Amino acid sequence: MYSLAEQYRIADACLKERLELVLPEVMQECGIECWLIACREYNEDPIMKFITPCHFPTARRLSIFLFFHKDGATHRITVSRPDEELARFYDREYDAESETQMEALIRVLRQYDPKNIAINVSEDGYAYTDGLSHGLYEMLMKELPADLSSRFVSADRLGLRYLETRTPSELKYYPEVMAEAMEIIEAAFSDEVITPGKTTCRDVMDFMEQMTNDKGLSLWFPATVDLQRKGGMLGENTVIERGDLLHCDFGIVYLNLCTDTQRLAYVLREGEEDLPEQLAEAMKHNNRFQDIVRKNMARGLSGNEVFSESVEEGRLEGLRPVLYSHPCGLFGHSAGPMIGRWDHQQGDLPHGQPLLRNNTSYALELSVIEHLDIYEQDTYIFTEETVVLHDGKVDFLAPNRERVKVIGKN
Repeated sequence: MYSLAEQYRIADACLKERLELVLPEVMQECGIECWLIACREYNEDPIMKFITPCHFPTARRLSIFLFFHKDGATHRITVSRPDEELARFYDREYDAESETQMEALIRVLRQYDPKNIAINVSEDGYAYTDGLSHGLYEMLMKELPADLSSRFVSADRLGLRYLETRTPSELKYYPEVMAEAMEIIEAAFSDEVITPGKTTCRDVMDFMEQMTNDKGLSLWFPATVDLQRKGGMLGENTVIERGDLLHCDFGIVYLNLCTDTQRLAYVLREGEEDLPEQLAEAMKHNNRFQDIVRKNMARGLSGNEVFSESVEEGRLEGLRPVLYSHPCGLFGHSAGPMIGRWDHQQGDLPHGQPLLRNNTSYALELSVIEHLDIYEQDTYIFTEETVVLHDGKVDFLAPNRERVKVIGKN
């Protein structure tokens, strides 16, 4: 773990790369000449965290950010109160002694004269690009001359591309972020934490959340631990017994990057020395489906196409697959194409239409259904691995994806 000061240094270095490398590229790609992001203190736009340094955690009264990309040049401007942290990344164009904030905004827009102005009002139902409050939208429409406000367009595509793209440093540090998450999972699924006949799923969840807190990390969703045994799937208040198949779903935030991981563990029955062969075989089938999905993700298809082709290929190989992968990065359920959904296995999601891009990251989330004699029923083999799509291939960020951890050897 890095010290907090070092974490901030790394996160701000990643921000510098994002603003200098990613922003011009995606503005050019999307044909946007100006991106206007405005928010009030304590009602921040979701994207604000990823355009400002760590020591600028909230807007100050009204903070306005402008990004211009025109004639091959990119300019970053803040029409906001003075701030030393922002000054490291933005040129300030507002003097409260001589003009109002709206007058400064109009002056800058006139100076750069963009053909369009992207604002965070989503037309396609994306939360990330819907952060302009109704009050601020009404204010802009009232205060800006009609010839400027008429240039407003939705920042949907631009915002999604900005958020989904990983910087070189993010790709470098992501395995370290993942290692912190895996250390917690490994500690939780262990004989030191789990005593068959005594420990509940809730106890394991509490352990994971406490260890996360002790490390100074954050969860982006509450830890989940459940189990399968003869009779079905059971939840948090269930006492763990020998023969149970445990499952966790766990995600942390570190260095502004999210992880999302599901791993399995098996509690040995009396007299057992290793994983039942049928369960080991089921895990191989799950890994095979992971590889099918990874291959299709690397082809640059849309999320819907990856879903349809992967599920069809899995079925042709005799698998019973369920696919519901999603982007994972600056948010846990992040920007980019959906690849199926747990409760929608038709592969025609509106948010599954975008193409998968290089230098992006995902939660490879899926399962296969296997009839296991040890439980006398169909059993879900749940897995989820945080992966990156880089240089035309999909790589895992953590080892041992093929393993079902064994508990109870002691």
